[in-house]
Amino acid sequence: MTTFDDRQRSYEAKFAHDAELQFKAQSRRDRLLGEWAAELLGKTGEDAHAYALSVVASNFEEPGDEDVYRKLAADLDGKADEAQIRAKMAELVDVARQQVIDEI
Repeated sequence: MTTFDDRQRSYEAKFAHDAELQFKAQSRRDRLLGEWAAELLGKTGEDAHAYALSVVASNFEEPGDEDVYRKLAADLDGKADEAQIRAKMAELVDVARQQVIDEI
């Protein structure tokens, strides 16, 4: 093995690690969004948990955040507008990222 091979493996490992952290943070953000929305909808307990998981699942429909936004916008019609939903999405991505980093 050469130093180049070691360096290449190191970069590949870092890339995989960063991708995993990004996925975890995104999923955590979606769960936190679901919990926030569930509270606005008056859901509690198991209903709130199930709703939060449905928000997480909605992110697998297409790349990006628009699928999550559309779900929340439809469900929160009259309870939160686009600006509130998008602001909460932006706020919670930082919270989720920090929570995932703290768990490491």
